[in-house]
Formats: sequence, C-alpha cells, structure tokens
Amino acid sequence: MAQSLSLEQDVSRAIELIDILQKSKPLLSNQQNDISSAIDGDISSPELAALQKILKSEFFNCVREVYEHVYETVDIQGSPEARAMATAKATVAAFAAAEGYAHPRVVELPKTDEGLGFNVMGGKEQNSPIFISRIIPGGVADRNGALRRGDQLINVNGINVEGESHEKAVDLLKGASGSVKLLVRYTPRILEEVERRFDHQRVAASARRSQAVSPKFVS
Repeated sequence: MAQSLSLEQDVSRAIELIDILQKSKPLLSNQQNDISSAIDGDISSPELAALQKILKSEFFNCVREVYEHVYETVDIQGSPEARAMATAKATVAAFAAAEGYAHPRVVELPKTDEGLGFNVMGGKEQNSPIFISRIIPGGVADRNGALRRGDQLINVNGINVEGESHEKAVDLLKGASGSVKLLVRYTPRILEEVERRFDHQRVAASARRSQAVSPKFVS
C-alpha cells in the first residue's frame, strides 16, 4: 500500500521559524547565553535569508513535489529511513536525467468520463520517449493548465514508463481511476526532433507503397 507524505506544512513552518530568528536576532545578540551564541556563531542573517529564499523558490517546491510522489510510489520494504534514502536517490536521479532540460514536475489530473484531454506519441517500439503530443482544447488537461505539449512522460501513477511501449503508457492512463498523477519533464525540442523523424519515415513509407502499386508496362 502506498505511503502518503506531505512536507508542505513542514517547509512553511521552517520559513516561519527563519522569520522569527531574523526578527529576534538583534535582541538575542545582546544576551550572553548559549542560544544567542549558537545563532550568532553558526548562522548569519545572510545565510538565513538565502535559505529562506531557497525554501520559497519554485524549484524547491518542484523538488518537494517529486520527492513526495516518489516516496508514495517507490517499491521498497524496510524502515522509514531506508524508504527515505531510496526516495532521495530516485529523486536525485530524476533531476540528474533532466540536466540541460526543464526539471521534472508532478501533474495531477482528475479522471472523468471525458478522458484526460491529451494525446501521447512515441514508445520503445518507435525508439522514442513517450511525449504529450497534443493538449485537446477545452479538455481536462487544457482546463487544468499544468500539462504542456512537449512534456515527456516519466511516470504514471507510480509506474515508470521510460523505455516502455506506447500501448503500456496508454493502458496505464486509461486504467487510472479517480485521478492520475504524472511525473513529467518539458523537452519540446526533443519532441520536435522525434516528430521530424516520424514525418520522414511516413514520407518514405508512402513512397515505397506508391512504387509497389504503380503500373509496370511491358514492351
């Protein structure tokens, strides 16, 4: 059974505590006690401000969301510490794989009778990652606004689809109930390259078919 995890409140509390430390620091610096010594000696105001900026950043929020998603879906038995370690490694791997591209992010869409509102293309049988190739205007994904054409599918409801077939990805998307959580990264240039390759293959295949059915005259 998946173990849920939410760190949002913990991060918010950390940001609040940094505010308290920064506001009370001048008063504490005049008090000769261990607490003020620890604050003055170990953490400076610029360092606190830098830490707070990181905790408030969009990138950190994305890392948190990916970590929470991986924690819920990572397949490992053992102590909470072992699960946390495996989650941390998998999260680092996901961001390392995205180096040079947009960082991974989690998108959650409701599953309704009208479907999810996007099309996918690619798969291992086509020697290609699986991409969001079209966002259907007015559909669920379009109204949600978080998913984009050019997003590469990494994970569907905790199941990795990198290197998987097109059919498996579609089956996972169709088989989801209630909602679907997608781990994606935005790589539009790769999608464009894949589409050009597919177009070239279609043109070549069409030319071969035309040659195969063209009449042959015998003199």
